[in-house]
Amino acid sequence: MVELLGAGDISVHDLAAEFDVSLSTVRRDLATLAALGRITRTYGGAVDPRAVERSWHDKEREQRGEKDAIARSAAALVRSGDVVLLDAGTTVARLAHELRDRGDLTVVTNGLSTLVELADAEVEVVVLGGRLRRPNESLLGTRTEQALCRLTPDIAFLGVDGLDPRRGINCPDPEQAALKETMAGCARAAWVLADHSKLGGGGGFPYWAAMPAGTGLISGGGARELAAFAGGGWEVRPAADGGPAPAESAPPHTS
Repeated sequence: MVELLGAGDISVHDLAAEFDVSLSTVRRDLATLAALGRITRTYGGAVDPRAVERSWHDKEREQRGEKDAIARSAAALVRSGDVVLLDAGTTVARLAHELRDRGDLTVVTNGLSTLVELADAEVEVVVLGGRLRRPNESLLGTRTEQALCRLTPDIAFLGVDGLDPRRGINCPDPEQAALKETMAGCARAAWVLADHSKLGGGGGFPYWAAMPAGTGLISGGGARELAAFAGGGWEVRPAADGGPAPAESAPPHTS
């Protein structure tokens, strides 16, 4: 049933016919799967939850310890005097928290959560203009792309809903996919921040942002998951469990 739902929207009546069971049986099974977090119920049926874009506030509560570890590792890559490009996203917002007291940096961002995090911090902040996109609280569009074309950040950190070693970042919106490609392409170095739940495939969305060769990945994923990215040409750094990663390690360069 989960496999069928992963292929697209399907009604309760379709599921009952497929499995030759009653509607009440299908509804009972769907309720069980929904309680387990395997699906999201919709009117008349259900969908694969990966294809439902959740709000920033929902995602912010998940994987907090891992996201903090990722943020510490990412912060260790930022050098004095850097211009740092921060994408929208809950893990990137945790990195913004780590950079609050770095008065030697300039942060450029399209993420409202990052802007709020740094509003009263020591960091110099430049906000990319554009159209507000909900539910991920980001700015995007033509004005955002135009502003990025005038920048060459020293290092960029991107958030994701899903990540594949071959196809790149899975996105629910074509403008979002284009913006992430521009972010990764304009920076001297690009890193993707992804907790383990984002690895091994897409988020169920139809759009992809291809990443330049040598793009970095910081994640708390398992050895097998990270090996797939390393084998695909990504620069892989496991999240720091016990503190910041060594500051002397240089970030990968994409240009």
